[in-house]
Amino acid sequence: MKRVTINKNEVGLVVKNNTVVRVLQEGKFWLGFGEKIQIYNLSNPFHVAHDIDMLLAMPAFQECVEVVEVGDNEIALHYVNKNFKNVLPAGRHVFWKGLHAMHFEVYNIEGLEIPASINKQLYEKVPFSYQVRKFKVNPSEVGLLFVNGELQQELKAGTYYFWKNNLEVSVQLVDLRVLAMEIPGQEILTKDKAQVRINFAFQYQVIDVEQAVMNNKNFEVQLYTCMQFALRAYIGNLTLDSLMENKSAISEYVLAETKTQVSELGVKVITAGVKDIILPGEIRTIMNQVLIAEKQAQANIITRREETASTRSLLNTAKLLEENAMLFKLREMEYVEKIAEKINSISVSGNGQVIEQLKQLFVK
Repeated sequence: MKRVTINKNEVGLVVKNNTVVRVLQEGKFWLGFGEKIQIYNLSNPFHVAHDIDMLLAMPAFQECVEVVEVGDNEIALHYVNKNFKNVLPAGRHVFWKGLHAMHFEVYNIEGLEIPASINKQLYEKVPFSYQVRKFKVNPSEVGLLFVNGELQQELKAGTYYFWKNNLEVSVQLVDLRVLAMEIPGQEILTKDKAQVRINFAFQYQVIDVEQAVMNNKNFEVQLYTCMQFALRAYIGNLTLDSLMENKSAISEYVLAETKTQVSELGVKVITAGVKDIILPGEIRTIMNQVLIAEKQAQANIITRREETASTRSLLNTAKLLEENAMLFKLREMEYVEKIAEKINSISVSGNGQVIEQLKQLFVK
């Protein structure tokens, strides 16, 4: 015989011949012949080395534990003292009871939507966050929700949570802002066999999300290809001179040519234009020479015009001097004055013909 004491926070299992025969709670007890006691602290996790089904068949043991059965398509949320504690996966879960107030909420996770009864603060809290899928749609975007490859709904801006299960769930984001795309380094032969390299850019915006995503695979790639083909076709039908003279017409043609195809992609092209036209080195040299020759010819024309105007002015002056003797005398005096500024001294006789003497002096 042996006397044992079971404290308030303990449970004792009396074992005889490897079988639990009694369950003891708080108090003092005598053990019979061949009986052993196994004492468990209620604050510790449940771990008993005996068949749980046999134990649960004992009413005294059932009073000591909480049993939660979770199916294969379910999870259970474990709360202790009204605070979230853990997520229980499929299976049987046993907890000692008595020290803390516990309750459990079992949810079916076969579907997609998470019940509104679950506090959303748990969505980001480990380990519950491991049970959910998270998708974020930015304010400038629209999300298309696909379940097992089928479109379910269109998601506006916000954060969305769904059960993490065997469903194949994905969200394709589509940006609704005006976006820019560039078609760089397009090497094209013009109609007169000159090779040029063109950088082309355009702005576009998605206007029909479902049309763009559901009816077209990689609509952005198709948009790029559509614009590229139109650009190359147009440049290939122009001579180099026509290309250089009508650069602005390129974007107008490309926009008009691709309007129908772009609409079928669920987008609209807002603006387009040529960023650069890069010529081969030898053609660039020739064009520079042509430009220099043109500018030189223009300069020569301007020079000739100025010379003609100067000659015409001199002719008009000569006619006035010929017709007006007084004006001729004044002009003579002006020239004499200018010449005299550079002469230190001049000797003239006093016979009254001073002007004539000066004229003869400077003529000599």
